[in-house]
Amino acid sequence: MPAAGDAGPETDARLMARAVDLARSVRRHTAPNPWVGAVVAHGDEIVGEGATSPPGGPHAEIHALRAAGARARGATLYTTLEPCSHHGRTPPCVDAVRDAGVARVVVALEDPDPNVAGRGIAVLRDAGITVDVGAGAHDARASLAAYLHHRRTGRAYALLKTATSVDGRVAAADGTSRWITGPDARRDAHELRADSQAVLVGAGTALADEPSLTVRDVDDPPRVAPVRVVVDARGRVPATGPLFDTALAPTLVVTTDAAPTRAVDAWRAAGAKVELVEPSSAGAGVDLAGTLAVLGGLGVLQVLVEGGPTVHASFLEAGLADAVVAYVAPVVIGDRGRPAFALPGAATIGDASQWQLTSVTRVGNDARLDLTPTPGAMD
Repeated sequence: MPAAGDAGPETDARLMARAVDLARSVRRHTAPNPWVGAVVAHGDEIVGEGATSPPGGPHAEIHALRAAGARARGATLYTTLEPCSHHGRTPPCVDAVRDAGVARVVVALEDPDPNVAGRGIAVLRDAGITVDVGAGAHDARASLAAYLHHRRTGRAYALLKTATSVDGRVAAADGTSRWITGPDARRDAHELRADSQAVLVGAGTALADEPSLTVRDVDDPPRVAPVRVVVDARGRVPATGPLFDTALAPTLVVTTDAAPTRAVDAWRAAGAKVELVEPSSAGAGVDLAGTLAVLGGLGVLQVLVEGGPTVHASFLEAGLADAVVAYVAPVVIGDRGRPAFALPGAATIGDASQWQLTSVTRVGNDARLDLTPTPGAMD
């Protein structure tokens, strides 16, 4: 049997990639905990693997060690996130790793959670276990972006989703927007909802579309339905329609003290939760940083911001858009249509908001563009 130390960089990369895949498979079921994958191996041979259970259940490392049994002794444990070192709903994973007799632990990322933050790695090293950090870090970081952001900032990770014509319009001159993109893109957008713990719209979209904002047509539905979030600073949205049918999913209204008492009372009477934040310092609307902090405090790791153009623009102007997914349809609407982002025009190209294109995917007859802020561009 190969010794744990026989694994080289290529083996480390391959086995960590397997751990990342395992983590992705449980993403929709672990929040507010991170989705983690773990593999136990002797050299190239996998002897145990696992992924994080829903809250209260075993973590990935425990599943992998249990699957390995006695073969964990002298093996290498690969894990996408630093093993926990504190008592939460479950005992510390580092104790189980140490007691299993693992010789080496390969960690993709240190955990920024203040309860861990390097202490898990330190405990393992103090126990004489070799710990290497960084294999597969890029893919693990991309997979865990929402969790890492939440633990570092206390705010939910804001993913903006838009569906536009090729000339950047989200609605025709008469306000109609169904359907710019095709059925494949719409199904893909439901996957984004399923990956999120909240879906957010502004008062304008809530009034115009009366959306349900529920997850539909996905093979792996989330353990808990995402909370539907309406940001309504002035109490414009009536407590009626699918958004306030809490049999479909929970609803949260984020508002300010400018909202009339009768509106707040009606929302609560309909079963919605209501949270007050400060008004936006930019003028109309709610303070978005405060809104994301409220969501973060409720255990929301990722919020899918579905619009409309004014809300999207507010997130962009505040520097609070952590990523954008834009579905682009091969349709031209023209200059009388509504733009995707209600932003004032940039005076020069140098003034334009800069983004990195991380992937382009064909989805049916449409294109999906995944973007993240250019480093330093949102500072």
